[in-house]
Amino acid sequence: MDTNFSPKTADVARLRHANLRTALAVAAIALLFFFGVIAAQFVGDPTTGMAMVGGAVLLFLVLAIGRNLRK
Repeated sequence: MDTNFSPKTADVARLRHANLRTALAVAAIALLFFFGVIAAQFVGDPTTGMAMVGGAVLLFLVLAIGRNLRK
């Protein structure tokens, strides 16, 4: 067994980039819900607030799925 194995630089960079993309997507979802709930409280009407949060989630999903379809 070779104990001097070092991963290729390209593989490490690709993995780091994939991890960064995943972290940004999760952070965007968290911020979306956080600010969506705050906006729903300011609007006051529960139906309008839920429509705002639902619309934002739908937009995020369309963008995320569309980005993956391009590949």
